Amino acid sequence: MSTPNLNADDDAIVAATRKWLERAVIGLNLCPFAKSVHVKEQVRYVVSNATTPEQLLETLMDELQRLSDTSPEQIDTTLLIHPFVLNDFEDYNEFLDVADVAVEDMQLDGELQVASFHPDYQFADSDANDIANYTNRAPYPILHLLREDSIARAVDAFPEAEEIFEKNIATMEKLGHEGWDKLDVGPA
Repeated sequence: MSTPNLNADDDAIVAATRKWLERAVIGLNLCPFAKSVHVKEQVRYVVSNATTPEQLLETLMDELQRLSDTSPEQIDTTLLIHPFVLNDFEDYNEFLDVADVAVEDMQLDGELQVASFHPDYQFADSDANDIANYTNRAPYPILHLLREDSIARAVDAFPEAEEIFEKNIATMEKLGHEGWDKLDVGPA
């Protein structure tokens, strides 16, 4: 299990997250859709100081509403970084169900969705050190708020979108743990 840097300020947390996005997500082309919104500065970075899941849920709902109410040209996606809560991956993973219910309760299903990144991300039935898990590892726990329309447009523009997951696993296997460590992208 990773331990967050509780002394990091918001700017340092965002800087570490940007570094991960640029070096891992975009640099390794783990998400072929990320570069465009990053270059256009349409990614909103929000650092939550929540220390309880209840506080994080409030922030999540505020950010879901903000994303829904804002033009995609201004904010296409939001990275809700929460370094002080849900550092245990099992707790985080359980919270994802709460996040999905919030999207439904706010009547935003079909419009927005929540994706997940965590320093200790682990796919079901995988070993904790399996390099495939690193496709979803980030320097801090992150709830990634995405627009369904943006995903649909990106998938239409990327003919083999269903192959991204398998390609990412192959990329990570080729990179290996030593290569990942050289990226210096987390956990922070």
